[in-house]
Amino acid sequence: MEPHAMADHYDVVIAGARCSGASTAMLLARSGLRVLVVDPLPRGRDTLSTHALMRGGVLQLHRWGLLDAIRSAGTPPVSMTTFDYGGETLSIAIEPRDGVDALYAPRRTVLDPVLANAAEAAGADVVHGLAVVDLLRDRTGRVRGAWVADSAQDRREVRADLVIGADGVRSRVARLVGASTEHEAKHTAACVYGYFTGLEDRTFLWAYRPGVSIGLIPTNDARTCVFACVPGHRFGSGRDGIEALFRQAVAAVDAELAAKLALQEPAGGLRAFAGIPGFLRRSAGPGWALVGDAGYFRDPITAHGITDALRDAELLARAVIRGDDRALSSYQTERDELARTLLDVTDRIAAFDWSMDEIQSLHRSLSRAMKAGVDRVRAFDPDARDADPRFFFRAAG
Repeated sequence: MEPHAMADHYDVVIAGARCSGASTAMLLARSGLRVLVVDPLPRGRDTLSTHALMRGGVLQLHRWGLLDAIRSAGTPPVSMTTFDYGGETLSIAIEPRDGVDALYAPRRTVLDPVLANAAEAAGADVVHGLAVVDLLRDRTGRVRGAWVADSAQDRREVRADLVIGADGVRSRVARLVGASTEHEAKHTAACVYGYFTGLEDRTFLWAYRPGVSIGLIPTNDARTCVFACVPGHRFGSGRDGIEALFRQAVAAVDAELAAKLALQEPAGGLRAFAGIPGFLRRSAGPGWALVGDAGYFRDPITAHGITDALRDAELLARAVIRGDDRALSSYQTERDELARTLLDVTDRIAAFDWSMDEIQSLHRSLSRAMKAGVDRVRAFDPDARDADPRFFFRAAG
């Protein structure tokens, strides 16, 4: 959509058209709301990601009717998850259930456009090349819309009854509303990612040794995302430091794999994430809300970010559809109940101070928290779509 075709007023304006923003827009538009989504980057621009969708994320895409598009893009099905603890290996087959017969790890160049296209198909206006740069407020301080601007800083006022920040860990919307950090993790892992060929498999592999972890995630184009994580203080700057960290970490876990990877350059080079402490932010207030990494972020070492984003998009959309500001407050409460254990266990794993017995115990805790998220997705009330989404906007007015 061209910016000049935008309306002057929407029910909802969303900053960010990636996983959480596009999903929220799709669900709200499917419920009949007028939604504008803006994103400063082109549709389908790649971004750093572990890609892995856990069962809850795959179930969401199935429920939304989007899983076939992920499959059609050549995303390989993953039939097994394997945990390697040195002397012990645990493999878990993916059991068919609730329409999910495999896991998937689509490149973000695949997943994000599928979600943005679905939002457009539902009736949302999705505009790339624009960003939310400021907010409109009434005399009471309630958010009543946003200023959006292009790369040349040409600004335009767009009024809305609700503004949602889905604009990542450094969310401008979060800064503009002064969203407080209500809980923060203590540890970060430094992670280096690369895409390699010749590792075709149907398994998510997570391997652990003292002070190091690596993951192998099959994704599109017959490539495998290989990532290596170490304590954050070991992160080095510059290409040589990043490559050395990656090669040494992989060799510490699997010498045979390290030798195989040494024979090729990763497609697009190696990419590094130096680490950001996980957090839970206040994620709702008068006329505004946060979703995805803007409101809740956990270290990528447990590869659960996309699954969380899709779940929270539906939690938020259903809160908006359900009612007034109290419903938005309940959205944050429910999100925090589901997220807190995931965040805390991830923080412990990112500390790298565990023994091999302790990391297995942490993974059992993680598994229970992930199951709670899947159970919540299963329990989403199908009749919620019949609620009157305009109630929120009458109450807000």
